[in-house]
Amino acid sequence: MTGRPPPPAPKSGRRRELLTFFVLAFGIWPILAVGIVGGYGFLVWGFQIIFGPPGPPGH
Repeated sequence: MTGRPPPPAPKSGRRRELLTFFVLAFGIWPILAVGIVGGYGFLVWGFQIIFGPPGPPGH
């Protein structure tokens, strides 16, 4: 080890990293979250269409 700190990242690399972060944080992850929650809701809806709503059996 030489004891020298690593050279700073190039400015364009940091800019690209920030752009990637913002695309993920405000683009892909929200769309993915809505898709997962919506898919789960669709599965519950389909299950209830076939087997009926939860609760005690009807008379």
